[in-house]
Amino acid sequence: MAKTPPRMEPDVTVPLRAVVGDPALALEPVRESLRPGALDLAVRWAHVSELREPGPYLLGEELLLTAGVNLPDEQREVERYVRGLRDAGITALGFGVTPPLHEELPRTLRRACARYGLPLLVVPVTTPFLAISRAVAVALAEASQRDQRRIAEAREALTRAASAGPAEVARGLAHRLPGWVALVNADGTAAVEVRAPLPIPPELAALLARLRDGTGIRSATTELADGTFVLAQPVYPQATASRLLVVGRRQRFEATDRAVVGIGAALLGLADQPGAAALGGTLTALLLGRADADGVLGELLPSGEYRVVAGVPEGSAPGIGWLRDRLGTPLVETSEGFTAIVSTAPDLGELRAHGWLAVTTRPVEPGELSVAAREIPALLQRARSTGMPVTAGEGFDAIVPPEVARSYAVRTLAPIADRPELLDTLRAWLAHHGGWDRTAAALGVHRNSVRHRIGQAGRLLGADLSDPDVRMRLWFALSRA
Repeated sequence: MAKTPPRMEPDVTVPLRAVVGDPALALEPVRESLRPGALDLAVRWAHVSELREPGPYLLGEELLLTAGVNLPDEQREVERYVRGLRDAGITALGFGVTPPLHEELPRTLRRACARYGLPLLVVPVTTPFLAISRAVAVALAEASQRDQRRIAEAREALTRAASAGPAEVARGLAHRLPGWVALVNADGTAAVEVRAPLPIPPELAALLARLRDGTGIRSATTELADGTFVLAQPVYPQATASRLLVVGRRQRFEATDRAVVGIGAALLGLADQPGAAALGGTLTALLLGRADADGVLGELLPSGEYRVVAGVPEGSAPGIGWLRDRLGTPLVETSEGFTAIVSTAPDLGELRAHGWLAVTTRPVEPGELSVAAREIPALLQRARSTGMPVTAGEGFDAIVPPEVARSYAVRTLAPIADRPELLDTLRAWLAHHGGWDRTAAALGVHRNSVRHRIGQAGRLLGADLSDPDVRMRLWFALSRA
């Protein structure tokens, strides 16, 4: 049985030419089987099958590989086999020449593939099917990464554009697709447009009306008489969209294009609201979990590491425009201070020089931003108490101010504070994970002395030293004493 392929994005494909053009595979296309554009057909996976009728087990757009183990001899039966593959929607058939089963490509298969326009590739005996499957998997993974990079770049660029208003988002979309873009009102006029054919072609009216009548996140596509492909989608977070984002171009819209348009629609829906000048603050509040994202904005940030940065003014400090420029992000909100989401660690010293006493969290994935933001109050308290910027580290130091830690250590260790031999023994014993012999060797004393001192320390501290939680707390206190 064929192995289950690794999970891929459902719409990730590569053109057949990407496989045929791989010199390591040495695949030979049969010229008469290639109809115009055949090498541009999409390949979703490579699959091996020796079944006479594999169609029911196929999903479509496969590169099907066979050694012809059960290939019939008669031309009529071979044509039935090829017709079944074509109807199942495979992209191409790869035939492995495997002596002594087949010394060369059967003429019956060559004629059948030519008749039904099914691309046929000859696989040399030196190329294992596994090598083809691996090559297709690598090509798909690379294509998926390219798509994700394109979506990530579009998210960043369009989010930055959104802080300048809807017109900038539309221009960004038109540049990235490329094509024309219009934000269409309920009466058919364009609120914003970039190179759009105005008025909107009448043949689009029915499509736009259906979108306005529907509910939820939806989109629709059509092809105009002049060959223009059009994608329309409501802008959000409006529940019943009165405005529609309409995009047109000469090429079909692939899954990545749809994702970019979806990002644009989400941003246009926000930028088009009253008070959109504060869009950066709105997005920041949404992403930090302080407002309802309505299921739309969770995809606005690409995967990667981000930090939450916050600051309080020390006298006169520059405003939101300056902060956006210095932090390199439109995701800034201001109230008594500021909070921002950044993709690179900020220069807290520069912020301090311009009047902002700032702190930054540890780097996290987008989905953890709201959790990281909960550290901000403690970090700001620590910054105020020390008068210095704070960059969060890992563990307790990220959230516990030094003076609080020292106070805890003094209180916890007070019963043995005047017994340095007990403090040193307890520290060494915890450092060696409770090992009597290793602790004794480290201190240069007998193991019975270690046992005696640890017993005394436990009694004076009123602590059960067999409890891991107690050991952890004592180690924290000893390291901050």
